[in-house]
Amino acid sequence: MSRRGRFRAAAAWRLALTMVALLLAAGCSGAAAGQAAGPGSAAAANPELDTGTPLSAPAPGFRLVNQFGQAMSLSQFRGKAVILAFNDSECTTMCPLTTAAMVEAKQLLGPAGTQVQLLGVNANPDAVSIHDVMAFSQTHGMVNKWDFLTGSRGQLKRVWRAYHIALQIEHGEIDHTPALMVIDPQGRERMLYLTQMYYAGVGQQAQVLAHEVSRMLPGHPAVARHESLGFISGTGPKSPVTLPGVPDGSVSLGPGRPRLVMFFATWLSGTTDLGHHLLALNRYAEAARGGRLPGLTAVDLAATEPSPGAAAAYLKRLGRPLAYPVARDDTGRVADGYGVQDQPWLVLVSAAGKIVWKHHGWLGLSALKKAAGQA
Repeated sequence: MSRRGRFRAAAAWRLALTMVALLLAAGCSGAAAGQAAGPGSAAAANPELDTGTPLSAPAPGFRLVNQFGQAMSLSQFRGKAVILAFNDSECTTMCPLTTAAMVEAKQLLGPAGTQVQLLGVNANPDAVSIHDVMAFSQTHGMVNKWDFLTGSRGQLKRVWRAYHIALQIEHGEIDHTPALMVIDPQGRERMLYLTQMYYAGVGQQAQVLAHEVSRMLPGHPAVARHESLGFISGTGPKSPVTLPGVPDGSVSLGPGRPRLVMFFATWLSGTTDLGHHLLALNRYAEAARGGRLPGLTAVDLAATEPSPGAAAAYLKRLGRPLAYPVARDDTGRVADGYGVQDQPWLVLVSAAGKIVWKHHGWLGLSALKKAAGQA
C-alpha cells in the first residue's frame, strides 16, 4: 500500500547524509556524526545510535503556527534549550521514534525539564493544515507536550532550506532528512542528530539528548538514567521469546511452527481505519485454524505508544474481540529482530524461524492467503 508520509529507510539515509554534507560545507564546526564529545566508546561503536554532530551557528529564525493555530517564533523560546525536530505530519516510521525520544529526554531531566522546549516543524508539503499537525499530535499523545509548527508550503520550504532539510516525493511517498537539533538558550545550534530506524534505541537516544541539554542548562541538572549506550541486539524469529499479552496473559514467538506476525501501533488510527483492519484480520485467523495456513499473531509496538495501556484501551473500544493473540513489545527488540521498517508490517516466518516474506501495509484476505502459502 502506497501512502504519503512513509519513510523508506535507504532513501531517508541518503537525504540524511546530504544534510550532513551541506552543514559541513556551510562551515558548521564539529566532527563526523557519532564522534561528538561526551558519550563513551560503547555509544560510538553502536551503529543504531547517533551520538551527534556538533554545530556552532545561530539557529535560523522562523515564524509559523502551532497545532492550536497560535503564531509562534523560534526567538520567543530564547532562554530555554530547544529540541527541534522535522517531522512529517503523516509519518508512520521514524517520526514516532523521534517524538518518543524527545519526550523521554525531557522527562529524564526531572524538574529542569521546564527549561526545555520541544518543537516540531512539519516536513510534509501536502499535509500542512493546522488540522494535520493537531491530528499527529493527538494520535501520539503530544498535544500538550510540544508545539508542532506548520504554515503555507512556501513558508515551510523556507525553513527547510534554512536548516538544510532535504525532501523529495517519489511515487506518492515522502522522504526527508530525519533531523533532530538541539538549540541552546542563547539561540545557537549546538548538536545535530539523525533518527535511526531502530526501536530498541529510542531510550538510548533520549539519554544522549538529555545529557546534551543538561550541559547547556544552569547547574547542569542531573539526568535520571545512566544506562549503557552499547548496541542492543534485536530478538529475531529464530529466538524463542515470551511477551506480555494484551490485555493480559502472555504470547510466545519463535521457531517451531510457521507464523504470520503483524506489527502495529494504535496511533495508526490517525492515518487509517485501524479498527476495521484489525477486525478484518479475524477472517484470516479463522481460515488458519484448519492448519493449512500459518497462525496469526499481532505485536503492538509499545515503545512508540503514547501510554503503556494504549493498546489494551484501544482493543477494548473495538466492541468485538480479535480472533488472534496480541502481544506487547515494550523494548522494541522484537520489532528490530524481525526487521520492522514501517507500520503495519507483516512478516511470514517459517517453522525454522526464517523470514520468507515481508510487506508494509494492509492486505485483503485473498492476498494474505496467497502470501502465507510461501511458509
